[in-house]
Amino acid sequence: MRWLAGLVLLASPAAAVTCDDIDHLGASYTVCEVAASEDLQLFLRDDTGAVLGSFRAIEDLEGRDLLFAMNAGMYHDDRDPVGHYIEDGREEMRVIASEGPGNFGLLPNGVFCIADTLRVIETLAYQAEGPDCTHATQSGPMLVIDGALHPRFIDGSDSRFIRNGVGTSADGQTAYFAISNDAVNFHDFGTLFRDRLQTPNALFFDGKVSRMYDAASGRSDFGFGPLGPMVGVLDGGADTN
Repeated sequence: MRWLAGLVLLASPAAAVTCDDIDHLGASYTVCEVAASEDLQLFLRDDTGAVLGSFRAIEDLEGRDLLFAMNAGMYHDDRDPVGHYIEDGREEMRVIASEGPGNFGLLPNGVFCIADTLRVIETLAYQAEGPDCTHATQSGPMLVIDGALHPRFIDGSDSRFIRNGVGTSADGQTAYFAISNDAVNFHDFGTLFRDRLQTPNALFFDGKVSRMYDAASGRSDFGFGPLGPMVGVLDGGADTN
């Protein structure tokens, strides 16, 4: 990982998902790096249309082990996505481009698109381009837009929560999923992606309900109600998307 530059590592086979704890501006984060070649998918419902709601339910449905998973976008009380949502090429919710209440409506917001490449795209740019995403989830606000922090973020803000989100590399070959292990504000969370992970675009997924699963470390967050959209990597080979 780039933030481990300068550390001498012994040669070993590349892992499908690599998660590490790092410190940034006095707070702890867990950051997971996923390559575009891995079997990264979004998950919301089972074959009957019932909401999955948990990481374990993904494994039960797919019959495969999860390597990594995280909640991936805001949802209503019934767990339906607040914004645009595509799973396996099927659109469940249209793009919401209007300003509104809450973090989702703090424009600009954006879309995380999984295809041959992995991209975070600002919502209006996404609508104009119309990319062919196999999976897509809309959330907000954007944390980083073309290398700049969201213009509404306040340095030193006392609005602090556990937060999670995703940033993508400029070449679209890598996604960096991060969750704060301490309560942080939007400004500091955004600078994690801009300055530490150096992702030109990054998207906030959620706060307060943020959860992560990492098989390698044995981490499996719990303590909240059922989740809505989730993103995860399944074991058993890369997906061509």
